[in-house]
Amino acid sequence: MSRKHPVVAVTGSSGAGTSTVTDTFQQIFARESVTAAIVRGDSFHRYDRAGMRLAAEEAVAAGHGEFSHFGPDANLFLELESLFRQYGQTGSGRVREYVHDDREAAEFGQQPGTFTPWRDLPEGTDLLYYEGLHGAVQTDTVDVARYADLRIGVVPIINLEWIQKLHRDRSARGYSTEAVTDTILRRMPDYVHYICPQFANTHINFQRVPIVDTSNPFIARWIPTPDESMVVIRFADPRGIDFPYLRSMIDGSFMSRANSIVIPGGKLDLAMQLILTPLIWRLVQNSGRSSAEPNGGR
Repeated sequence: MSRKHPVVAVTGSSGAGTSTVTDTFQQIFARESVTAAIVRGDSFHRYDRAGMRLAAEEAVAAGHGEFSHFGPDANLFLELESLFRQYGQTGSGRVREYVHDDREAAEFGQQPGTFTPWRDLPEGTDLLYYEGLHGAVQTDTVDVARYADLRIGVVPIINLEWIQKLHRDRSARGYSTEAVTDTILRRMPDYVHYICPQFANTHINFQRVPIVDTSNPFIARWIPTPDESMVVIRFADPRGIDFPYLRSMIDGSFMSRANSIVIPGGKLDLAMQLILTPLIWRLVQNSGRSSAEPNGGR
């Protein structure tokens, strides 16, 4: 655990809600006057959009049909581990951006689906914030998780994740249900071996569970709303967590296990503010960069 230069890693697969979680973290950073170096996980993919398409075609031709963004072949795990380690030691490191769309293309001056050049992180940041697929990944050759001081998992149950992917890829990308299903099947081995195990390495998991029928995600006509969901929040180490306070502040919440609290889906932002604000403040205070009381504290 780095103390002078803390690293916060939010891990979740595409569609899990990590972008919404990042919005909540940015609110906390602004309120607590924390300067964060923001790192997006897709900037550590090995291939740009065109290169990934070609690599996938070559993998299929070679009989490796499970090739996906979830696994090590399509990612720079060593470089990500190096970033976390270097930031924890020196508060510095090298990063780049992945250009997603036309808006970002105008911002960065290059085509969507490409990477910007590598650059040094700005000096004087209070912490590194990572959001992506692999913030707690461990393999035979790398251990990214060991260099993150606060590891957060954000994951829906698998049927909900599939529903979200099906709706996004069909509506935003024009894919057929059959094409998206093939993608899900192709990714499954990497999901099982490289995504799921990370949620055993996290300090806190937020898992969204729909309370409507999602038994056949491939014919679902809509994505369950937050009000049609509950969120299970699991703490790896519940010592020091004020569960009575959380239950009093979050209407409709209850304890399901000694280390887990369940909340209505619409209360996720409030719960994250209550749980994560003191943790972020503590990381920054322990780094020696701040001696102020947390603005979000009681």
